[in-house]
Parts: sequence; structure tokens; C-alpha cells
Amino acid sequence: MLEKDIQMIKDNLHNLCTNETFVGIGSTRKVYRYNDYVIKQHLHPIGFKQSQNEYNIFTKLNMQDLTKFVAEIVYVDEQISIQKYYSNLQLIDEQSYDLEISEDIRFTKELRAAIQLIDKEYDGFDLKDSGNYGVNENSCFVLIDYGMTKTLYEKEWVPLAEDGILPQIYFEKCMNCGEEKELRIYGYMDIDRRCFACGKQ
Repeated sequence: MLEKDIQMIKDNLHNLCTNETFVGIGSTRKVYRYNDYVIKQHLHPIGFKQSQNEYNIFTKLNMQDLTKFVAEIVYVDEQISIQKYYSNLQLIDEQSYDLEISEDIRFTKELRAAIQLIDKEYDGFDLKDSGNYGVNENSCFVLIDYGMTKTLYEKEWVPLAEDGILPQIYFEKCMNCGEEKELRIYGYMDIDRRCFACGKQ
């Protein structure tokens, strides 16, 4: 992606990040698609830290020729990151699930090596979660979300989630549409059991 394209995205976030381009949301970042890229909008400073980690990890993996199946991070600032787009894996019963890294043939040898390095050298966290992977044109897995570390999770994310500042994900019936879905719950006192589709941010 050229510098002028990055600047265009930064100048037009309001028009590019819409309901029509929405891809997904986590506890600290909201994701939109723009052509062959995604724009990850930081909802909290931890989201910015995750994006910075992804950029640094990608740069280091690239020096070791281990990025063929790791999504490229094109740009990061305090507001957004821009990353190569890959289709998300399908949910099962509206939930993400653990993948078998050593057994699933959709994990290539190169990706397994990258995951092992992220886990051991970069404090990798939750690397089995299907929500952290996309698929390429050959149906091989691509790691798309890899900026949360064990340290960041335990020391910063967990305390904020326990205090109701960041949402935790619960699989429950939405009080509005009645479907069982992943709900974003802000602490023990949060009684708003609506899903994201019904307006709960």
C-alpha cells in the first residue's frame, strides 16, 4: 500500500468505517474492510498496544521469512491500524473455538513455525482461538490477530474487564432478538443482555 493510500484512509475514516464495511468487533478494536485491507479502529489504548505489538512482531518475523501466513501490518497510529484482509473463519453455534495447531492440515509448516516463535519469544496469547485466524485463497490458515500478549492480558486487560471498563464475552440469549449469541458484558452489574446486532456496543 502506498503512502498516499494510507493518507487517504486516514482522511476518510468516517466514510470508510461504516455499517456496510463492518467486519467484526473485539473488546479493544473494531474492524472494517477496505478493498484488500482491514482498518482496525482502536476502541481503547490496549487496542493500540495490540496493534503496535502486531507491527513489531510482523517486522521481526519478516526478517526470518516467516510471514507468508501471517497478515501483513501496513500502518499503525494511535487511532487505527491497517492490515491485509483475509476472510474470517466461520463460527460454530455463534462462537469461536479452539483449533488443533499440530493436527489441522490447514496450518502450514511455515505458520506453525511462526506461531511457535510468537508463543516463545513474543509472549503470544490465545493462539489456538479460531477468531484469530483467517483463510487465504488456498484455504490455508493465516494468523490475523496476534497482538495480545500474556503480560498485556493479565496485567492490563483482566483488571479493566473485572472493573467493567472493557467487555467480557458471554454466550447467552439476547434479551432483544432472543438468539443465543456472544454478548459484550461490562462487569458483574451489567444487566444489558443485548447482542451487538441489537445495538449493544
